[in-house]
Amino acid sequence: MTFSIGNKVVYPSQRPCLIGALVEKVVAGRPTSFYRLALLDNSGDAVFVPVDKLSAVRIRQLMGKSEIPKLLGHLENSVAASKNWKQRDIDNVKLVSSGSAFDLAQIIESLTQLNETKILSPRDQQKLDKARKFLICEISEVMGESKNVAEEQVDNALKLRKDAIKQPV
Repeated sequence: MTFSIGNKVVYPSQRPCLIGALVEKVVAGRPTSFYRLALLDNSGDAVFVPVDKLSAVRIRQLMGKSEIPKLLGHLENSVAASKNWKQRDIDNVKLVSSGSAFDLAQIIESLTQLNETKILSPRDQQKLDKARKFLICEISEVMGESKNVAEEQVDNALKLRKDAIKQPV
């Protein structure tokens, strides 16, 4: 996959980013080219990724607009989180590092469902908050909407899941 300056991409374990300038730095005595990825969260933070390592870190293009309804539909599903906190943490770390929006949705689904039955541990709450922030940011960027509108869409999808669980079959 080819990336160029001005593309919006997702860097796993980070929010969506804008590929900025190509920067030359000397690393271990050798000049190396880096893309400056500006986080699209209004923080002003940036990540530098070696150009030759882009595929290794699994950077991907933002989802297409046509994928958003499918993603929101995915949030309506019921997915049980592992009851063992350690296994749940391992699973969630893998899902976040995959860079997939659908994996973020799975974290949100499972931890939201778990939160409905018990208070989340601080670690689980952090994972849920992080996954929500990343997913909302990507939806906002793809749809060209505010983060508040994207958050409402996520919340509505989760509400539909909760309502479906309550209704007897």
